[in-house]
Amino acid sequence: MQSQDSRTMRVGVVGLGYAGEQHLKNFVKMPNVEAVALAGLEEERLARLGGQYGVANLYRSWENLVARDDLDVVSIGAPNHLHAPIAIAALRGGKHVLCEKPLARTGVEAEGIVRAAKEADRAVHIAFTQRERGDVQALKRHVEEGNLGRIYHAKATWMRRNGIPGMGGWFTSKEMAGGGPLIDLGVHMVDMALFLMGNPVVESVSCATYAELGPRGRGGWEGIGVMAGEDAYEVEDLATAFIRLSGGATLNLETGWAVYRESSDDFGVTLYGTDGGAEMKVKNYGTRDTVRIYTDVAGVPAVVIPEIEPREGHFAVVRRFVETIRGGEWAGQHGEDGLDRARIIDACYASALQNREVSLREVAEEEAV
Repeated sequence: MQSQDSRTMRVGVVGLGYAGEQHLKNFVKMPNVEAVALAGLEEERLARLGGQYGVANLYRSWENLVARDDLDVVSIGAPNHLHAPIAIAALRGGKHVLCEKPLARTGVEAEGIVRAAKEADRAVHIAFTQRERGDVQALKRHVEEGNLGRIYHAKATWMRRNGIPGMGGWFTSKEMAGGGPLIDLGVHMVDMALFLMGNPVVESVSCATYAELGPRGRGGWEGIGVMAGEDAYEVEDLATAFIRLSGGATLNLETGWAVYRESSDDFGVTLYGTDGGAEMKVKNYGTRDTVRIYTDVAGVPAVVIPEIEPREGHFAVVRRFVETIRGGEWAGQHGEDGLDRARIIDACYASALQNREVSLREVAEEEAV
């Protein structure tokens, strides 16, 4: 396939929900990128999005979209159970892949995607959009400058009051989603925390999950539309985990779709270091006044409140992905970070099921069988 520097990059997008539309609208913002195909099951929404973003070729079957031989990229914003089959088919057809998080429902599925990417010599990126926030990027630079010293403990949390995304829809199906807020929100927060900490290796996890409100029809998110349904609630609505990292550091994770707490949608990370601390608190997806740096000035405790420019998450992900492809070098860009996060989530669910601490080595050995 010729260099992407010399011609327009042709993209096909699968998925009509929030994620699929985010992928679509941000690809069309990129210079020399053309969205030529869109696939999804809801005919009215398919036609509307196709018209809105100027996509000429519309499909109800993702298989027909992926089968096109004129696409350079397939972008996946479909339900989780479709990530692996779509990605693997696209990679085997010579396409690069941008996939919404999580990369797959399980580590086994994610490993299949990474293997296919390496065999096809194609790039796979995962839409870990929270990494691209201005506050996260500023915190990352602060950590890399050594201002916190060695980070020995962190906390990551994403909690909602009424935030089940589609009561009775695919999000609450164990088969289709792979899990609840742990795989939906928790994978973002694990990724964010490990990214900020310099990507230490997860050694073991001790996790508990709860399904107290969702099964009783409580905690639903209003206005979800196409994701709603009538099926039973099959996943957790709250998860908490204690995660041991290489070098002796630890991470506390808490994530919930529906909990009796203040009526908001909040996430954040706290970092405790040997020479300083930092805290990021985001309320209802805000971008202003989210970071506090804790340090000493002239021998007394001080709090620094940096001024941070917001960044657009999905656009930054798409731009980085397009730049990778145009650069022509994608060693280490085959979705390995998504595979690592999938295995961590696997370990968390195994720990909750077995009511004991589970090592990542156990997870890897089980996958190899």
